[in-house]
Amino acid sequence: MPQLSKSIATVGLAMVGALSLSACATEDYVDKHIATVNDRISALEARVTQVDGTAQAAASAAQNANQRIDALTARVDAIEQQLAAKRPRN
Repeated sequence: MPQLSKSIATVGLAMVGALSLSACATEDYVDKHIATVNDRISALEARVTQVDGTAQAAASAAQNANQRIDALTARVDAIEQQLAAKRPRN
């Protein structure tokens, strides 16, 4: 009997060891998944850079439009004052 219990214990330990090692991720597996995540991050960084450039161009165009409106507003105000100062023709 001692031989049988020793064999059962050895087989049990071997099974526990095999099961515990099979759950570990290999370095290759982790590297592949990290590479996939890094590719996605790189693609997102490129997209963010593109969107940022577009947003900056839009902000610049809006600023230029506001400056033109400010200049035109002053001219329109001056013309309105000139028209208000003239007498009607009856």
